[in-house]
Amino acid sequence: MGAEIAAATVLGALIGSFLNVVIHRLPLGESLVTPGSHCPACDAPVRSFDNVPVLSWLLLRGRCRSCGAPISVRYPAVELVTAASFAAVVAVRGFDDGLWLELPFVACLIALAGIDLDHKLLPNKIVYPMAAYGLVVSLIVATDDFPEHLIAGVGAFAFLLAAVLAYPSGMGMGDVKLAGAMGLYLGVSVVPALLAACFTGTVFGLAVIAREGAQARKKAVPFGVFLAIGGLVGVLAGPELIDVYESNFLH
Repeated sequence: MGAEIAAATVLGALIGSFLNVVIHRLPLGESLVTPGSHCPACDAPVRSFDNVPVLSWLLLRGRCRSCGAPISVRYPAVELVTAASFAAVVAVRGFDDGLWLELPFVACLIALAGIDLDHKLLPNKIVYPMAAYGLVVSLIVATDDFPEHLIAGVGAFAFLLAAVLAYPSGMGMGDVKLAGAMGLYLGVSVVPALLAACFTGTVFGLAVIAREGAQARKKAVPFGVFLAIGGLVGVLAGPELIDVYESNFLH
């Protein structure tokens, strides 16, 4: 299993490097392919040996080789988070066909969280293909559980839609659509995922209010970030949390 986890870590770091491109360019309507990676300050192309995930940023001390402009710590952070998430999924869920569902799901969550953090936006260009992929691959790798995944998608969508209708300033339709997509991937594990999202979002909101007072109530909260956290909880611990609940409350 050690070799599989190591491979997942490397793959995650490489995917994380691409996710940085998605997070930066997609909301701006720019191509994800051309031009190649370049410094946003001086526009100099990033050489291949300066484009190694995490390591290049460390060796360059977080600065462009050409002009010395600072490179945001966000870039290696996204690569590290993706690498660690991929490794954790393989370590917890094993190296099997389920990874075709789990790893793309995690990658989409990280990209959406990054974009929501910057732009308070969950682009349909990611959410719709993500939902379609989850629907098709769930049918292939989780055939017996497909009805559960379909019901979970509809249920999660309806749950957050009701929340948006009741409290329109708290969330948006992007959050509703993402919740539905999460259900297609997670099945019944979307329940602890949504609970984790609501819990972490509430804790964050209370912390902001405690620090900034009543003015904080007027600020938009990027709830997609907390949905992403919940989605990761659902992947890594969802079935176990469901089992704990059933063992303690349904028997």
